[in-house]
Amino acid sequence: MSSVTGLFKAAAPLFLSMVTGLAGTLVVTAVLGRHATVTLAAFAVMTAVLTPASTAVAGALRGLAPFVAPHRDDPDTVLPILRDARWLSLLVGAAGALAVLGVPALAGVSGVPGEVVAELGALPWLLALYLLVFAAGGGATSVLVAIGRSRPVLWAGLAGTSVMVVLALTLVPRLGLTGVGVAWLLSGVASVTVADLCLRRALGRRIGRGRPRPREIARLARVSVPLAATVLIKFGALGVVTFAASTTSTRDTAAHAVLTTLTGFTMLASLAVAQASVPDVARAATPAAARRANRTAALLAVAGTTLAALALLALGDPLLGLFSDDPGVRARVLGLMPLMLVSSMADAAQAVQGFGLTALKRSGASLIYFAAGYGLLALAAVPVAATWGVTGLWVAMAVGNALLLALQGAGFHRHSARVGTARAAA
Repeated sequence: MSSVTGLFKAAAPLFLSMVTGLAGTLVVTAVLGRHATVTLAAFAVMTAVLTPASTAVAGALRGLAPFVAPHRDDPDTVLPILRDARWLSLLVGAAGALAVLGVPALAGVSGVPGEVVAELGALPWLLALYLLVFAAGGGATSVLVAIGRSRPVLWAGLAGTSVMVVLALTLVPRLGLTGVGVAWLLSGVASVTVADLCLRRALGRRIGRGRPRPREIARLARVSVPLAATVLIKFGALGVVTFAASTTSTRDTAAHAVLTTLTGFTMLASLAVAQASVPDVARAATPAAARRANRTAALLAVAGTTLAALALLALGDPLLGLFSDDPGVRARVLGLMPLMLVSSMADAAQAVQGFGLTALKRSGASLIYFAAGYGLLALAAVPVAATWGVTGLWVAMAVGNALLLALQGAGFHRHSARVGTARAAA
């Protein structure tokens, strides 16, 4: 399935699932915006922690794929791996849940207005439960992708988003943020349930949980935990960049926020392709096969990002009118968009290399590269913003992503040279 057609078929359901999830989040944000300004502000404070926490849990679950992919036709081998992963994912999910529960205290000491903190109410507890439910799924969607069944991932995503939208429209007008928490929690239950049922059907047997096997769980953790850590490093560095942008003019700060949102749209296709490429690389029998699968994924990811970029450029000012009524902000965004697109294309290519390293069970190397690339970006952000403003920041991000692409690409080439060695020794 290393051909472009096969990779596209595997990536398309993942892409559509990401799009539906993003649409659900946008609906929730719109409903909250109409409910009350203080409610929307409190939700923004919560998502500042929930987003990296849930993404880190998802990253840890993706680390399961390289262990499963080589055995996709052998359910008896997959089941023990999946049971071990469920114990590991619960530990990671518990850590994320504790971070979410700490949001009110963190917001209080960070100077967030008291009325915003008070508005949080039961939301942290409901979202902590959501993270535990998400983690309890034990990476069912990652396993489905690893065994070549990516289409059910879309059904799981549609189920979760449908529940989210219906409950948000129904509960938020009456319950505010508590309604959001209930919607988010039940959305997670629906998504995990559908994914679990699809996985059980694909494997042809009940999964269960089994007794924990510390040594095997540690094996999984050596791939999964560094993968989750790379996500936190990236969020941390981009948080510093956002802070640096806020020290510039008001219009430049607003333009940076719009560009950051648009970057999320341009990256959807590349992330879907990168995730879909993991089984091909993990199953490769020779260095040439692994590199060919990785190269195909990189070309398709950059092509997807390019198409998204062309769509943004074609829509231009009418699209930006959805984000800002200020002509100055829209003009600033249009001027900076070429830099943002260059940065996105480099980010798309490096994401494929990073997932390739995960497929080779070398996510620890990827963690080192992230620490170097994003560490330099974080150190440079404030002085660059002070000297060259938001334009300098986007140049720095493009350079940082290009550096990370070079590091990840060189790392993948080096580690893929050993693809056939370990298997032959075994």
